[in-house]
Amino acid sequence: MLELIRQPWHWAVAGVLIGLTVPTLLIIGNKSFGISSSLRHICAACFPADIPFFNYNWKKEIWNLFFVAGVLIGGFIAGQFLSNPNIIVISESTITDLKALGITDFSNLMPADLFSVDNIFTLKGLFFFVIGGFMVGFGTRYAGGCTSGHAIMGLSTLQLPSLIATISFMVGGFLMTQLLLPLIFKLF
Repeated sequence: MLELIRQPWHWAVAGVLIGLTVPTLLIIGNKSFGISSSLRHICAACFPADIPFFNYNWKKEIWNLFFVAGVLIGGFIAGQFLSNPNIIVISESTITDLKALGITDFSNLMPADLFSVDNIFTLKGLFFFVIGGFMVGFGTRYAGGCTSGHAIMGLSTLQLPSLIATISFMVGGFLMTQLLLPLIFKLF
């Protein structure tokens, strides 16, 4: 059984499981699927100040904190004990494109040229981790949710704002990848 879990699975398996999450959450209590709201719940629980944004009954949403904790614990367990022993397969065209950007280490899931402890305290690290993290957080708050919340929950419940947000996420991702990322790599 453990060997079956360690092997790469077809992407459709995860798609079906994630897809079944939406009706399950709706049936068990009209809950919305999403990750970004958990930070708000943590802040409301840990810093009970008189800030209106954090002044609500966060205990009603505690299930979301358990969900996020499960994602983190599951990711740790999978990374430490269930990692795929095979070499990561990347298409040649992707390798060529990444090498043109200066990314040459493909030994892990995340390229060490970007995601390493050595890069944290560099200008590249400041830009990718701090500024990029701020932009993701700001965009999530501005859009009223994260990509998973809008694209999975919002679209499945036929929400027009989620359709607009998902289209914007995709267009922004394409523009960033094709136009801005090559310019950023040239700067750093």
